Amino acid sequence: MFNSILARVIGSQNDRYLKKTVPAIEKINSLEPATSTLTDEQLKEKTSEFRARHAAGESIDDIMPEAFAAVREASKRTLGMRHYDVQLIGGKVLHEGKIAEMKTGEGKTLVATLAAYLNAIPGKGVHIVTVNDYLAHRDAEWMSPVYNFMGITVGSIQHDMPEAARKEAYGSDITYGTNNEFGFDYLRDNMKYNLEDCVQRGHPYAIVDEVDSILIDEARTPLIISGPSEESTDKYYKIDRLIPRLVREEDFKVDEKMRTVVLQETGIEKSEKSLGIDNLYDPRNMELVHHIQQALKSHTLFTRDKDYVVKEGEVIIVDEFTGRMMPGRRYSDGLHQALEAKEGVKIERENQTLATVTFQNYFRMYDKLSGMTGTAETEAAEFEGTYELQTVVIPTNQDLIRLEYPDVIFRTQREKFDAAADEIRELSERGQPVLVGTTSIEKSERLSALLKRRGIKHFVLNAKYHEKEALIIENSGRKGAVTIATNMAGRGTDIILGGKPGCDLNKLNVFDNEGLDSMETPEGGIEKAESTDEERLAEYETWKKLHDDVIALGGLHIIGTERHEARRIDNQLRGRAGRQGDPGSSRFYLSLEDDLLRIFGSENIAGIMQRLGMEEGVPIESRLISKQIERAQSQVEARNFDIRKHLLEYDDVMNKQREEIYSFRHDLLEEMEQKQYVLDMAEEILFEFLDTHASPDVDPKVWNYEDLETSIKDSFGLEPPAEVAIPEGSKDAGRMISWKELSREELEETLHQAVKDKYDEKELEFKEGFMRWFERMIILQIIDQQWKDHLLALDHLKEGIGLRGYGQRDPKMEYKRESFELFGDLRVRMRDQVVKMLFLLQPADKEEESVLSPKAQNARRAYNYSGGEGDTSSVSAYSSPGVPQQKASAQGSVQQQVRQAPKVGRNEPCPCGSGRKYKHCCGK
Repeated sequence: MFNSILARVIGSQNDRYLKKTVPAIEKINSLEPATSTLTDEQLKEKTSEFRARHAAGESIDDIMPEAFAAVREASKRTLGMRHYDVQLIGGKVLHEGKIAEMKTGEGKTLVATLAAYLNAIPGKGVHIVTVNDYLAHRDAEWMSPVYNFMGITVGSIQHDMPEAARKEAYGSDITYGTNNEFGFDYLRDNMKYNLEDCVQRGHPYAIVDEVDSILIDEARTPLIISGPSEESTDKYYKIDRLIPRLVREEDFKVDEKMRTVVLQETGIEKSEKSLGIDNLYDPRNMELVHHIQQALKSHTLFTRDKDYVVKEGEVIIVDEFTGRMMPGRRYSDGLHQALEAKEGVKIERENQTLATVTFQNYFRMYDKLSGMTGTAETEAAEFEGTYELQTVVIPTNQDLIRLEYPDVIFRTQREKFDAAADEIRELSERGQPVLVGTTSIEKSERLSALLKRRGIKHFVLNAKYHEKEALIIENSGRKGAVTIATNMAGRGTDIILGGKPGCDLNKLNVFDNEGLDSMETPEGGIEKAESTDEERLAEYETWKKLHDDVIALGGLHIIGTERHEARRIDNQLRGRAGRQGDPGSSRFYLSLEDDLLRIFGSENIAGIMQRLGMEEGVPIESRLISKQIERAQSQVEARNFDIRKHLLEYDDVMNKQREEIYSFRHDLLEEMEQKQYVLDMAEEILFEFLDTHASPDVDPKVWNYEDLETSIKDSFGLEPPAEVAIPEGSKDAGRMISWKELSREELEETLHQAVKDKYDEKELEFKEGFMRWFERMIILQIIDQQWKDHLLALDHLKEGIGLRGYGQRDPKMEYKRESFELFGDLRVRMRDQVVKMLFLLQPADKEEESVLSPKAQNARRAYNYSGGEGDTSSVSAYSSPGVPQQKASAQGSVQQQVRQAPKVGRNEPCPCGSGRKYKHCCGK
């Protein structure tokens, strides 16, 4: 109450911020007359002027008014679009590293040009993040005339783009791409073996479009790069055949709210009998329990054409927030394999994590982060807490006049869809365009079949028809149009009342997507010959009449057929109508059988409905029920926030370890002084051997010289000299004695020098420059192998850590403690393997080389190395990350020839020892 009164008196924080922007906007507007008198060349030269001033020490904050004025003028000359004052405010908000909430149709794509141009002046790069490849390509193409006019280069990242093109795009001043591509490129760069192969050049500044979708909705799913494991896939088919024999509630229970499945006693007995085992919960069978639960989940909690689709023999995940297919993504922990077994398609092998990062931790790497969306205010607290991003609500350029009708609620889904179809037919017959939002592919096709039976012409937009998305959505506002869409219609593309100007509306007047295949893709629109001025004027007049007709009918009407878990998704759907002051309206049709009400709705809703006397086909409109539904949505949002927070807390532990590993890898790629690093590790190992077998705290008479000698030989390939000279400065200096007679200090000095001399001798056995390259390859390969094993260990730790709560211990603290210990073990293993591999490296046997050509002899000599006794698991320095490593025999000396070509920079010395550059030698 006090805060509400205070806001009325002094204004809200948002109001106060908007008032503070007034002088800056007035300054930009005051520069417009002078800027408009500049010639094209003078305007283009502004970029060089700004860069020179910034290089001389002037901040981009001081340059901002002139830069914004220049971009506004460039946009007027190239696109015919002038930034409104509210768009200038949006640009300032983005530049300051905040979130700009702007309603649909307010021109967020144009707003981004202001902050992107200004932050491109330092030349470090700007990333503009979109929700899909189409929007990344479209926005880059659409806005590139503005940037190019000002001398700023633009690139866009697309899925499956070649590495060379990808690197070129990142080299541009401004780079458009999706959150997935940016994140995966970061992970892939940290698996590369040459700095020149890395595509990204840092993370200075990012503008995230649809920031709530990317940083909130998708933040529950981490990015994972994985490689195939060695496990057989037969078990998935075997377990899938068991599932139909289990009866729900009798053999297992399903909790849809928590998305869990629990086996009951009878289910355990049936499983044991079917699989031919005595005890399902024997430690040897614990993996079977996990796979049975995953198979049960696939049959009970995952629905075809809602959670996933089957296309060309593949199970492809459907994004629950956008309705888009996500090819290349797979569920982890065997769930995807369970779905493949359920659908009877080929099962891909289960994967092992090679690299992973959450969106939260990836985007927090940027020096400055900003975002824009139509719906951020409901999640403002999470943006502030997780990303330190303040949300600013930007006023609309014109007042919003959309009508929002109360929800209409029915008992069953059948009644709901029948009522929605009746309203669609009524509006279609009078010519008012209708956009119908559904929560899944299955629901969109169910409604489509209903409309088809009633003879209502319509389009269906879901993951199956996403290629024509822009064409369908842009023309969903034409007179009489009916479009059924999943949540993918909620973002990215404006709906123009009257249809897209210049589009052949007769071609679009088809029935249920028939004829779509003959139409052009969204990038090209519908193919047309170059229009004359008269034709363009005629096209505009035709469109203007259609536009005015649709406005007179009330604009676009939105029908929602189900409430989504997140209120923001519903608001996005509503926001497709009423853009830029246009009329529009919205209404939601709901039923008690909808997932949200069935799973999360309280008993109060059903009780209220009964008291109101619901009858077959009779709807209920009640503000009280709508509030109960919003309460259910807020509960789900709170639960999802807890999931994201939980994920982030655990990933924060791994993030520090990941940063340390990746930073060290980057230092190696930049050719750090790795020889000294190797010698330091060798010294550390040597002193550990000495502390173990020749501790200064015990009598030298009981020192274990035999085990010390064995350890030194196994790790360094070095036998201590039989006799050594007494060091200078000591009594009897120079006299030869047994190494076992040395004091601890003398022993340290003697063995340390022997280890260093051994490594120097090893280096002389190879061509000049080879050892540095080989050190780098060996260290990188061992880092990657050990990091992969560490991630697997953390996955297993995370799975069972929750049980620590039963022992009155905090699972998160236990996870932090144990992951720290595991990371310490990783460092020790990495150190031991690196030293052992490099010290035991040997040229190939001369007799074996006699049958090879001189060039092949050099190559083989370079590529071969041998191990020693003990654990001699060998690591190939040249195999690609993700390929399972071959395990060498643990008996005696092992020699492995690596046939895969080394990954060498084109201008580096060739590892074959010829003395020429790699590109002129083996690299031909």
